[in-house]
Amino acid sequence: MSGNRNDTSSPANQPRPSVLSLAIKEKAALYAAYMPFLKNGGIFVPTNKPYKIGDEIYLILTLMEDPTKFPIAGRVAWITPAGANNNKAQGVGVHFPADESGQRARLRIEEILGAALRSSRATHTL
Repeated sequence: MSGNRNDTSSPANQPRPSVLSLAIKEKAALYAAYMPFLKNGGIFVPTNKPYKIGDEIYLILTLMEDPTKFPIAGRVAWITPAGANNNKAQGVGVHFPADESGQRARLRIEEILGAALRSSRATHTL
């Protein structure tokens, strides 16, 4: 993937993907945000911007003390609107792509969470 922002291969009527940044500092927050039930994994991103299912999002994800930033070109697969039940945070779930960036992020998250993945604690989504 090139860093060329002037790529004209997409149709002119297609909006550019929105860019979101998420830095997760602790394991409990990662557990609450991770979405293992999505085919390629995904992550919940708190935001009050309006999105629709299927919208493209370019996410810059930072995990714990890891200096690696995970650039992920994903799609909205979950929406929690403002005022949702159970005081859930407003935001979107970003489905990781099946490409290398999505797989690297999913594997790193699952490596950090380890056994916690099998927990029944509540998350931001389910």
